[in-house]
Amino acid sequence: MKAVVINCTLKRSPEPSNTDALAGVVSAELEKHGVEVETIRAVDLDIPPGVQTDMGEGDPWPEIHEKLVNSQILIVASPTWATHHSSVAQRVIERMDAMLSEKDDDGRPINFNRVAGVVATGNEDGAHNVISAISHALNEFGYTLPGQGWTYWNQGPGPGDTYLDTETGHEWSHSTGRAMASNLVATAKALRANPIPPPPS
Repeated sequence: MKAVVINCTLKRSPEPSNTDALAGVVSAELEKHGVEVETIRAVDLDIPPGVQTDMGEGDPWPEIHEKLVNSQILIVASPTWATHHSSVAQRVIERMDAMLSEKDDDGRPINFNRVAGVVATGNEDGAHNVISAISHALNEFGYTLPGQGWTYWNQGPGPGDTYLDTETGHEWSHSTGRAMASNLVATAKALRANPIPPPPS
């Protein structure tokens, strides 16, 4: 089983990323379940805007698209900015929109029988909004989202430390992240054993 984590931080490598750190907790738990995990830091790739799978020469998205099609689990991880997901996360969502018109060999939407989850971080409120917005988009694109298929860390109202600056709240975020990973794997296995059929014509 394969998983792709798309880290939608605004920070280019090798700058430390709070979002990457929490997503790493989920990735480590997925690996304990025997899942092969690949992390993509989207901001490093200069993904052009658009709603097509291939926007032409130099577009890195087709390679990401191939990884998504060849994986069973997707995690979109985003920081929180002004209560919303990052502009990079929105770019990823917009590029995934092209998948709405893609079908598998049995005529199902291409992302049927794949599962997805969300990781959110930020030193401000807004994680629930980030999770709900990204979850809705992924579900619209055909992914199945299990109950408690997310985790987050937010510092709370007002300015303050970031995830990497403090241990406060980590225990809850990490245990929730481990549960998220377990639920994603269990749901992926269930769909593999009993796939969603093609929609009625």
